Amino acid sequence: MEQAEIQEKIMEYMEQMKGKKKLKEKDVIKKIVADTSEEKDTVKTALREMINVGKLMYSYGGGASSVEIPSEEYLREKGML
Repeated sequence: MEQAEIQEKIMEYMEQMKGKKKLKEKDVIKKIVADTSEEKDTVKTALREMINVGKLMYSYGGGASSVEIPSEEYLREKGML
């Protein structure tokens, strides 16, 4: 499976879970590995790439980090829109 396909799966999952539950990086990786039977490291690389380009972002709260889709306000603030 191509990186772009894995990233599409990640984005679909993130869209489904938006507003329902804060997802940790490992939760996203486990779900995509289970759905696609790709290697954990391959999925992790795809996820990190999405974070690096701003499609996803880390957020911190209550002493834990999570991964989420950035808001339009955040993207405007960072000059990505």
